[in-house]
Amino acid sequence: MIVAAAASWSGRIALASIAILLTGAAVLTRVQYQADLRQAMDRSASGSHLIDTPCGQIEYAMVGDGPAVLVVHGAGGGFDQGLESAQPLIDRGFTVIAPSRFGYLRTPLPQDASPEAQADAYACLLDALHVARVTAAAGSAGAPSVMQFCLRHQERCSAMILLAPMAFVPGESGKPSLLTQAAIHTTLRSDFAFWVAANLARDTMIETILATPIADFERASAPEQERVLTIFRSIQPVSRRARGLQNDAAVAGTLPRYDLERIATPTLIITARNDLFGTLESSRYTALHIPGARLIVYGDGGHVGVGHAEETWSAAIEFLQNSRHERSRQAPGPQAGAGG
Repeated sequence: MIVAAAASWSGRIALASIAILLTGAAVLTRVQYQADLRQAMDRSASGSHLIDTPCGQIEYAMVGDGPAVLVVHGAGGGFDQGLESAQPLIDRGFTVIAPSRFGYLRTPLPQDASPEAQADAYACLLDALHVARVTAAAGSAGAPSVMQFCLRHQERCSAMILLAPMAFVPGESGKPSLLTQAAIHTTLRSDFAFWVAANLARDTMIETILATPIADFERASAPEQERVLTIFRSIQPVSRRARGLQNDAAVAGTLPRYDLERIATPTLIITARNDLFGTLESSRYTALHIPGARLIVYGDGGHVGVGHAEETWSAAIEFLQNSRHERSRQAPGPQAGAGG
């Protein structure tokens, strides 16, 4: 009986120890989650301005001193992602104007959140900032509104850069894959779900959310890996970007063909063959139908072009300089306002 009592007592101690460990782990997890989320909230809440325009309130950041470049973020972004990604432009003497698109961070989601309405909002923002012309640059889901900007406001768009653009392809649906849809409806709606997935299934999230083969990420340099992780981390707080993400998913599923032949601005498009979002064909189709467009295709790098950041920005800056030189040759003389 003594032996049985001892065994029972030992079992209770073991169960109690497990309960204490699980409780401790839960507390530590909660503390770490709250610290990470607070840091993400602070980051996304600083460095931007909110301005009233005839198109509604728009959040934006404006940094630099030189020709203006409107940098439009992709899905899961905001002004912060645009500003971070375009740091090489700021370093090379350009002014970056980085708005938060409809439904992202402090920019409200209006009833009409179409790419056309978003394009008009860019024009409203430029009016409010007294900027006459810009180069318009966009990544991924930011591409439709930038193409519409250069169609609807050609006099404001001096050049266009599209990185892995979400764009129309004949005979193909822009609807996200079932895996991506599942991610949008779960991890991309909850701060905690995203945080858990980011910590327990980072590689899967990089392939699913960033559409970049994990093998490309693993063989990239340390600075390039950190760039990808910065993009990944910048999605938090996902709760402040959820409405924009949902709108992007809706736009992707119903994307029509734009009148690409009417885009008269110099255009550079860059993508990768193994972009898991499949932007190779949309990039080829878009480049084929925009007069004079230049297309650069990397053999690897996925959706975020891991391993190619330096050559991407070198190509973009060279393109901008050549475009400015060509415009100066064709129409010499000063122009009103800041220009891209």
